[in-house]
Amino acid sequence: MGEERFGEFVRVRRHGDGGHVAELVLDRPKAMNAVSTELARSLGDACAALGQDRDVRAVVLTSTHERAFCVGADLKERNSFTDADLRRQRPVTRGAYTGVLELPVPAVAAVHGFALGGGYELALACDVIVADRTAVVGLPEVSVGVIPGGGGTQLLPRRVGAARAAELIFTARRVAAAEARELGLVDVLVDEGRDREEALAMAAGIAANSPVGLRAAKRAMRLGQGLDLRAGLEVEDAAWRTTAFSGDRAEGVAAFNEKRAARWPGE
Repeated sequence: MGEERFGEFVRVRRHGDGGHVAELVLDRPKAMNAVSTELARSLGDACAALGQDRDVRAVVLTSTHERAFCVGADLKERNSFTDADLRRQRPVTRGAYTGVLELPVPAVAAVHGFALGGGYELALACDVIVADRTAVVGLPEVSVGVIPGGGGTQLLPRRVGAARAAELIFTARRVAAAEARELGLVDVLVDEGRDREEALAMAAGIAANSPVGLRAAKRAMRLGQGLDLRAGLEVEDAAWRTTAFSGDRAEGVAAFNEKRAARWPGE
């Protein structure tokens, strides 16, 4: 398992034979992974590197802090900002959230403790959220005079529906793990302390599948969101065509018929 550091606060660890699972680690424990300008820039850089790495088949977003996934924007840093500072920071922080959202491979968030504001938005940017029973999630931005600006106003309604998202965003309330699972704010609820382990296991299972198929399936789902059914099916057909004539498709069919594990060429 190799490791690469992006700035002071972000690490990438590789797991499994071939390093097909990349663990994207938020590592600013002294501030509960609050999203500062530096952390945001490093996270964006790490996502850009992972997006270009054809060996990566799945990403798991984790935290080194025992009691928090990420508490959102670094309000201590912002307290010293002028309006001009805030405007300059915006493209950097936006790049962190869109970096996670636009990863071309499946992404799984491993959440424990607090995942609030921008922290929960980082989880929302992933495809699946695994949470342990200590998790507390929410988008409290209106309580400090802003709105969810890391994708929350768009991603949460897509996940739980417009009315439920409105109630959660307008009240700014925090939601504990059991209710979060019931409402669909997280997808998998596990015992305390097992979020990372379970998310990595899920990612390993994902990474055993065709890398061409994984990327195409994610692209089809993401591009099809918000389209009418007819247009969505056209997006799906285009994605299908990228897989149907690939080396992965030929290998997958051969492996099935020969009753053996596939050796994916990844093209």
